[in-house]
Amino acid sequence: MSPENPGTPCPRTPPHAPTRRDTLSGVTDNDSPVDTESLSDCAAAFAADRVEAASAGNAVPVPDPGALAEARERAADLGVDAVPDSVGTVLAMFARMVDARTAVEVGTGAGVSALWTLSGMREDGALTTIDIEPEHQRTARTVLSGNGSSAPRTRLIGGRGLEVLPRLADASYDLMFVDCGGSDHARYVGEAVRLLRPGGVLAVHGMLAGAAPWDHTRRDPASTDAREALRAAAEHRELLPSVLPVGAGLVCAARV
Repeated sequence: MSPENPGTPCPRTPPHAPTRRDTLSGVTDNDSPVDTESLSDCAAAFAADRVEAASAGNAVPVPDPGALAEARERAADLGVDAVPDSVGTVLAMFARMVDARTAVEVGTGAGVSALWTLSGMREDGALTTIDIEPEHQRTARTVLSGNGSSAPRTRLIGGRGLEVLPRLADASYDLMFVDCGGSDHARYVGEAVRLLRPGGVLAVHGMLAGAAPWDHTRRDPASTDAREALRAAAEHRELLPSVLPVGAGLVCAARV
């Protein structure tokens, strides 16, 4: 049941409903009282309540609801898939948990994820956001400036993520967020190990959309890319990874 609105129940499967536990090495049957689809629905309901509470001045840290609405409207105009609020609340939580002073994201879009990330960062924190589309960055700059998040709190860099990230300084970031589609996500995992300070957090959104990395019969590019990235995170001695069932799947890892 959603905390701010007791009348909005979180969906659950019946007790002892059979589900499957999927791994990179295979699939095994496992009994569990909650499935990932129900958890994702619950997270979305919770995030919606959180934003509504923020509109009434009852919850922090949450971006200004008006700025969020403007960013989402602009994202729709651009044809950009903005992160859902369920992912945004996790980004804000991560930023607050690590007391983020510096963060970097790949995939600026219209600035929705930037608004969420900045809302959880320190007041003197700075976000570097990278996007290959100049129009996206112009739009995001307008949104962020209107929200009081213009320089020095944000630095917008145009270019491909895997071309820009190698130019950034080692061990200089507390949080790294990737939401840019495409492939080569395993390389983003490698860049995160280099860029993050010990205790920093990596979050990758959308990599699991349309992919089934646990199904080794799937050889499509999306499943293969996700499988390689998940394996890179799982096997790296300096990362503590997990997967959260929010949005299109949020692959996370703490830098140890």
